[in-house]
Amino acid sequence: METTDTYIETVIIGAGQAGLATGYHLRQQGRPFVILDAASRVGDNWRRQWDTLKLYSPAKYDRLPGLRFPAAPWSFPGKDQVGDYLETYARTFDLPVRLDTRVESLEAAALDGGGDGYRVTTDRGTWRCANVVVATGTLGRTPNIPSVADELDPSILQLHSSEYRRPGQLREGSVLVVGASHSGCDIAYEVAESRPTILAGRDCGQIPSRLDSPSMHVVFPILVFAWRHILTRSTPIGRKQMDEIRFHGGPMLRVQRADLAERKVERVTSRVEEARDGKPVVDGTPRDVATVVWATGFRQVFDWIRLPIFDENGWPREMRGVVADAPGLFFCGLSFQYAFASMVFAGVGRDSAYVADRIAQRSKQLTRVPAAA
Repeated sequence: METTDTYIETVIIGAGQAGLATGYHLRQQGRPFVILDAASRVGDNWRRQWDTLKLYSPAKYDRLPGLRFPAAPWSFPGKDQVGDYLETYARTFDLPVRLDTRVESLEAAALDGGGDGYRVTTDRGTWRCANVVVATGTLGRTPNIPSVADELDPSILQLHSSEYRRPGQLREGSVLVVGASHSGCDIAYEVAESRPTILAGRDCGQIPSRLDSPSMHVVFPILVFAWRHILTRSTPIGRKQMDEIRFHGGPMLRVQRADLAERKVERVTSRVEEARDGKPVVDGTPRDVATVVWATGFRQVFDWIRLPIFDENGWPREMRGVVADAPGLFFCGLSFQYAFASMVFAGVGRDSAYVADRIAQRSKQLTRVPAAA
């Protein structure tokens, strides 16, 4: 149990890839910090994903700063491998991670001697700090389930994609997957092997080559360059793509249109917004399905952050993770924090380095450092 009121220069909230990479850079600069996470083990957010989930980028692009990913360069690591890598990363660089610590609120609190600071309240005590990095996830962790779900017959099993693990969870009979970004396509393809499957949602496009094809050895470096340097918030095409990704989902990656057709997935591009007699209406027709999987993404819910820094869509008003309206408050790991690459390992290192540099600059400018409580 922590003391009731502990001071440290920087608190990082979240021990995923963004939080750990930020910690690495702060460690390199000799800045004091702590990383707080509600999980019992580093990497558990990855281990809790569905059984067959693999990264969409080859292992050679999945390293965090200072440590390569321990897998064949052109292999695609599974979710347990990613969890183990993050755990090894924290141990390798002796990052001060406090597990089983759930953050309950973040609010402004003046530093001793004046200046902007923060109070982070957890279920194991309170931290006061000059800087906070919110690194809780790319697209939030609150399931975004349409209101029509409440109108479906109770006999229909409903799962959000974050609850899906394997086809054996589902009821016998037809399955409706709602949401056709990469996660929805992956799940629909998997369950279609054993059950009649409908996939509903707008077509988000697909990448030009298969991830596991030899041509990807040429194409993928080009994609990464575009994701890092062209599709950014500094370019018109990047800003347009940011809105698409944040509010409509990313393109099909591993599973493509031809794969869905091969498994006879019924593809419908209309939205599911109505129920009749307890059945979901798909393309104007009520469908008799046994299971609905809502692959409809997540909502950004930061109600525990008691600061007026959010826009009308719930996103923090930040640029490259820096919140101008709240000096000392930073985000890392947001979708399109700077570029398309911010969502994948290939972009986390750059984003976290930028945030850590701004923290170091701010900390050096503080005229007085509060004493520990």
